[in-house]
Amino acid sequence: MSSGDSDMSGGIGEFLKSRRARIQPADVGLPDLGRRRVPGLRREELAQLAGVSIDYYTRLERCRARNVSDAILDAIADVLRLDATEREHLRHLARPSGPAAARRGAGAAGGRERVRPGLLRLLEMMDAVPACVLGRRTDVLAYNALADALYGFGDMPAEHRNAARHTFLHPGVEHFYADWHTVAEEAVAFLHLDVGRHPHDRRLAALIGELSMHSDTFRTLWAAHPVQDKTYGTKHICHPVVGDLELAYETLLLPGDLDQCLVLYTAPAGSPTEDRLRLLASWQATEMQHTQTPVPRPSGDCK
Repeated sequence: MSSGDSDMSGGIGEFLKSRRARIQPADVGLPDLGRRRVPGLRREELAQLAGVSIDYYTRLERCRARNVSDAILDAIADVLRLDATEREHLRHLARPSGPAAARRGAGAAGGRERVRPGLLRLLEMMDAVPACVLGRRTDVLAYNALADALYGFGDMPAEHRNAARHTFLHPGVEHFYADWHTVAEEAVAFLHLDVGRHPHDRRLAALIGELSMHSDTFRTLWAAHPVQDKTYGTKHICHPVVGDLELAYETLLLPGDLDQCLVLYTAPAGSPTEDRLRLLASWQATEMQHTQTPVPRPSGDCK
């Protein structure tokens, strides 16, 4: 995969094709006329249902339509039954940023994002909660000691501290997450959103190229073009030190920098996971005090 913008995103055409494939003719009141070369709606059927010409819709799928109106995008989204996140993504793909924005995006992508000092101090003070700050491309920009104990960020080269990269390329990650395939789908869905928002980010293109080259699962999921902005949920982690952890997470956008978010992991009060987080924090504190002397790790058998 090259680092060109169209290769990185798959473009509006790949997104619309993937969504046409989900809709069967009977779902929208059309007769099924027998075998089809491809699943789902044909271009001409979607154009007719959306009230646009087949020529115009074809140009849109080929990224040759200009100044696409909200009314047309809404009509297409209605036929394809897109949710709110998919509708926003369609708008980003239909209206890519121009040359001036591309130059600004390229410049921003060339340097590492900075985390505000107050936020760094907040991470330090949250000693009972694993917490980290993610930026563009799911780069891990900052983390506290307990998040380090959870994910091992400190053992990674700085350029490899990326949530999506960890999900697909970190050794043993399929066993680290009990529901690894779900975590993988969510990572790909977020990267697709990031591509729509920042289509000229060269570092994002390089990340997608690396993941595509080294992960068959990533390539398969990327081609399906999932789109999802998950702001909360749960993760079931089989940690090598303390064993099973069932963690709830909250993803909070940061006012003043919407490309960054604070991710917090919590456990129900009195739960086994809360006890294991305390054990993990104690182990991490001991490790930090004895950086020159290896400390035996508590055993943690996973179910």
